Amino acid sequence: MTLTPQPLVSSPPLPRLCLAPHAGGPRAIDGAWWPRSYDPLVELPGLLAGLPRTWGHITSVMLNGAVWSSAPGRMFVAGQVVRLRMSLTATAAHTVVLLAPGRGRWDLLVVPPDTTEEAAKPIMESVTGARNVVAPTPLRAVPRARS
Repeated sequence: MTLTPQPLVSSPPLPRLCLAPHAGGPRAIDGAWWPRSYDPLVELPGLLAGLPRTWGHITSVMLNGAVWSSAPGRMFVAGQVVRLRMSLTATAAHTVVLLAPGRGRWDLLVVPPDTTEEAAKPIMESVTGARNVVAPTPLRAVPRARS
């Protein structure tokens, strides 16, 4: 009799995430996230696991429905239900909104998955700057990785 080894259960890869410091009041963008794909069922568990505990339990995530692949209205992450909402507004094209009741709302700039590392790094680091001037518009011209 031959025993087949059990497949290793791997945890999601660490999210490529850069958060802005919260000193100095509210910000337009709270951080930048560089997902590996536009599949929310694959990407969101890693993102939510990588957020600071002080943000509390994220119960709702708003994504751009024109960019992200379709997803059910809810998903189960880390033993809790997270509601997924899709938006088609132009202002949300390159952002994801995270909501935690009683804790707040956080808006993250989404760097397109096919962006090169060379182009993504300065975008992600820009959210930690004192002025936090990060706009979604320049992302349309970001160099893409070659297939």
